[in-house]
Amino acid sequence: VCEDRLYKMLDHEWSLMEERLKESRPDATFFVFADTVQAINYTRTIKGNGWLGVRFRLSPDGPINDMVIHAKMLDTNNRLQQEVIGILGVNMIYAIFYYNKNPELMVRSLIDNIKDRVSIDLLRINGNDFSYFDKRLLSLYLVKHQMTTVSMFDENKKGIHPSEFLYRKSLMVVRGNFKPPTLVTVDVIKNSYSQFVSDTKEDTQKVLLMMEMTLEYLSNKEGELDEKDFLDRADLLNALGYKVLLSNCKNHEMLINYLKDYKISNLGLVIGMHRLYEIILEKYQNNQDGNLLSAFGELFSKNIKVYAYPAINQENNQVVTASNMIVPEGIEFLYKYLLQSGQIAPVKEYNEENLGIYPSDIVDDIKNGGTDWKTKVPKELVELIQKKSMFEQ
Repeated sequence: VCEDRLYKMLDHEWSLMEERLKESRPDATFFVFADTVQAINYTRTIKGNGWLGVRFRLSPDGPINDMVIHAKMLDTNNRLQQEVIGILGVNMIYAIFYYNKNPELMVRSLIDNIKDRVSIDLLRINGNDFSYFDKRLLSLYLVKHQMTTVSMFDENKKGIHPSEFLYRKSLMVVRGNFKPPTLVTVDVIKNSYSQFVSDTKEDTQKVLLMMEMTLEYLSNKEGELDEKDFLDRADLLNALGYKVLLSNCKNHEMLINYLKDYKISNLGLVIGMHRLYEIILEKYQNNQDGNLLSAFGELFSKNIKVYAYPAINQENNQVVTASNMIVPEGIEFLYKYLLQSGQIAPVKEYNEENLGIYPSDIVDDIKNGGTDWKTKVPKELVELIQKKSMFEQ
């Protein structure tokens, strides 16, 4: 069950269809459908997932297009999973021919009548008939409409699936709002990743790096999503050469749970000091009923390490690190244990001069027509921000 196999099936079916029908029905519009699926087994060690694809033309002489998805079946019965794959296939064909001018509606319609029975974590559409919109929006729509908690695209703006590249690799995830990526952002990524590679003792080709944007960071105060704002941030991260993980994971445990299927060797989570303090405090306050250890165990398991990047305490202008952060007295010994065991690791290398750079100040400066912001973001992004009039509204 893999993407390559699906494309071979589509190639085969399409060539057969053209060979048999192209000359006899030149005025007809055809499509071919293929899937390769692994349904749930008796012992439930396999949960059920598959690749589904449609190759099609929207008009008899039009260009060839492909729609490919990866789906996880959520039913706990083999027969029901077979049924949902059939419905999903019909939905794909209907969406292609009736909603091809409305990408968001096309995506939403894929789970008509099967919303709680399937999760779609990759949707890829190729072809000249769909060149009118940015394909990264497909990832946004999947997450926005709760069809998956995680969707990904690479530095070339192409939708990707973790089964293609993550299996048994080490992964570092940097969560942020990236509006815009600043010199601090670059420091955080570079120094945290370098330390992570050193800690894992693995070849850099087996240690992957992804930037995580969450719907929470992308939404405004009213909870609305601005597609241009999303694409601007994605453009900047892609320009720096990074893969992007888009999620609706309100906490890191949800992300960890999603990644479990890919047997990641080591997972590094990069967290700023303010956010680390919030996590520690939240777990302490919400678990004073004797469940404190299990609550921390969800985040700090044996192959997961949190890399805490220093911050400036604006009250006294002192640098706060994971080593000197003050935590509530009732959790002090547990926090010290996490530090000493290496499950929370202070990022050792950092540029103190850059710690006072805040993305919100840069956005304000851009909106006000200032120029100071140009010295606070990577040089390669300055021209792109100006060219695309980013963050001016």
